[in-house]
Amino acid sequence: MGDWDIRKLRVLRTLHDLGTVTATAEALRLTPSAVSQALSGLAKQLGVPLLEAHGRRVRLTDAARLVLRHADEVLAQLERADAELAGHLRGETGRVRVGAFGTAVPALVVPAAVELRTSHPGLEIGVREAEAAEAYALLADGTVDLALSLAAHAPTARDARFTRLPLLADPLDVALPTGHPLATAPALRLADLAAERWIFGSSGPWSRITTAACEAAGFAPEQAHAAADWHSILAMVAAGMGVALVSRMALTVVAPGPGPRGVVVRELAADRPHRHVVAAVRRGSEGAPGYATVLDALRRAATAHSGTDPAPATVQPD
Repeated sequence: MGDWDIRKLRVLRTLHDLGTVTATAEALRLTPSAVSQALSGLAKQLGVPLLEAHGRRVRLTDAARLVLRHADEVLAQLERADAELAGHLRGETGRVRVGAFGTAVPALVVPAAVELRTSHPGLEIGVREAEAAEAYALLADGTVDLALSLAAHAPTARDARFTRLPLLADPLDVALPTGHPLATAPALRLADLAAERWIFGSSGPWSRITTAACEAAGFAPEQAHAAADWHSILAMVAAGMGVALVSRMALTVVAPGPGPRGVVVRELAADRPHRHVVAAVRRGSEGAPGYATVLDALRRAATAHSGTDPAPATVQPD
């Protein structure tokens, strides 16, 4: 099998195009001697004669023309490889695997993927739904490249394995049954609901978020019912079984438009709580072009998401 030297193949291609060793040398900024050496070296490597005398000039042999036919395909493929590599370095091609919690997938990841399908058709997002603990285990072992979670349930900034990046400050509103005495109260505050019966999960992130928000407002919520599914929570609120804090991002996913039937969603006044959504990558990879492109698309999805606030410049306290 011959040794296909790409540099020497380019010399052969240029000689075919220009016809003389002198013109080839000028075009490639080589000496005529260097051109002759490159061609004789290539002939030796391939084991076939490439040039034959033709008067005072040389011309390509049939073997050389056969070599060039295949060399053109090789050189074209290398050009495509160079272009694709350049696109990869600009964050325009490749695959970025994202692990994200349930409501972040339809609210943030899907819109980002749809945008990138148009703006960066060579860049693909692979999605894996995972809650915080699993998402960070997948990030650590390299199964995903980027993890979305709530700041309160992400590894702390002291964890040397990851870099956390702010994405979204998601307001928490309160869901009340239609006809509730406080449904139309002006400047509703969370503290006004201290005596209410509450609906939230028996454990997990939303349980901790609800209890922490209520405790920050000065009371411990009385849990009347335990549910983790948003449809179940809103159905019980509509039935008058209690009140609940709801994520605005989640609400626009599970009950778009005017909102859930039988439920009044009120924005809280001065003490309105938020949950902070963060993205994380393995430390050192945050500057990778593909990751940066996906993160930018996620930030735009967060900003454009109906009723949500754009992420602050720095990660908010957990």
